[in-house]
Amino acid sequence: MEIGRLELARFVNPTGLEAKGQNLFADTPASGTAVVGFPGDDGMGTVMQGSLEGSNVEIVQEMVDMITAMRAYEINSKAIKNADDMMSMANGMVR
Repeated sequence: MEIGRLELARFVNPTGLEAKGQNLFADTPASGTAVVGFPGDDGMGTVMQGSLEGSNVEIVQEMVDMITAMRAYEINSKAIKNADDMMSMANGMVR
């Protein structure tokens, strides 16, 4: 027995939605007005009962990016330290 139907909302600019917290979003002038429809109608997408949404993060790529950023920071800090040491030597020679 059908007791109701789910409605889905689609936005022209989904990145313009305002995050309210706890997976709630509100429309803004940047997101545009909501286009409301039912799952499966007019390209609104579908809803699957009992399924879980997969993560949109690739953990291996994120770890590689973090290690790369960490090494770049380490190299930059060593370069600054070496430049500071050379400036100290140059200042010592002038005296």
